Amino acid sequence: MTKILLSTLLVSLLAACAGQETKEQPKAAVESREAAKPSGAEARPAGQQGVAVNPLKDPNNILSKRSVYYDFDKYDVKDEYKPMVEAHSKYLASHKDAKVTVQGNTDERGSREYNIALGNRRADSVKKIMGAMGVPDSQIETISFGEEKPRGTCRDESCWKENRRSDIVYQGE
Repeated sequence: MTKILLSTLLVSLLAACAGQETKEQPKAAVESREAAKPSGAEARPAGQQGVAVNPLKDPNNILSKRSVYYDFDKYDVKDEYKPMVEAHSKYLASHKDAKVTVQGNTDERGSREYNIALGNRRADSVKKIMGAMGVPDSQIETISFGEEKPRGTCRDESCWKENRRSDIVYQGE
């Protein structure tokens, strides 16, 4: 009985598919539509054709990321942040009129003087990578805020890790 039902169902489906006509379009029309479609990086959703997206503000672009985070009392750029710093370096090298300020920050632990010095070492570590990638010193300014510009204001590790950072800030933004 089951075999008869399955056979009937299969025949019905095949008959339904066979009854549908497909209208074939001329080859030239298909080719012209395909040629008109943007490809790869040029493809944009409908409604955004011809609109240039600033890569620095595009949340899908690595250039929209601007912070390098550090371990406690450290200033070396971790491997996970190097691709981001390198992307900013390439952008700066190809946009000679662009300038950045690298702002070094620390958490609240340590004396004011120590934190200013540590923030400066953090900003300089980012600048050093950028310089090695061909960005001239004239495009990069460094400053240390020490503990003065916290992102997190609680007094535990969850906030301290947010405050141990260097921020890449484009001038004019």
